[in-house]
Amino acid sequence: MTKAHFVYMLRCKGDRIYTGYAVDVESRYNEHCSGKGAKFTKAFPPECVLRTFELESREKALRLEARIKKLKRPQKELLAAGDEALSASLREGLDELLKSRRKRPTKKRLKKTA
Repeated sequence: MTKAHFVYMLRCKGDRIYTGYAVDVESRYNEHCSGKGAKFTKAFPPECVLRTFELESREKALRLEARIKKLKRPQKELLAAGDEALSASLREGLDELLKSRRKRPTKKRLKKTA
């Protein structure tokens, strides 16, 4: 049985929104509340969990988290309010493989070409 992976959005002090990744959202939320979470939530303590997204792999969850963090504030508010069209568009393509990166030249390869 595989464990679920979650992306969560928190409403924090000053009406700010924090997005993070966790396997156990409740315990992670408690860490944030106690000041042992992230640097951001130490400065702006969380008030509530706005929304959670369950994904089947860590990789997909981290990709979704990154996509949410790139959104502008109004889009984050829509997403937190339950906009399913926006949620679906963010989840689109999470399964696609990333392009392989070209290897950087190492010192050995640099010497051979020089």
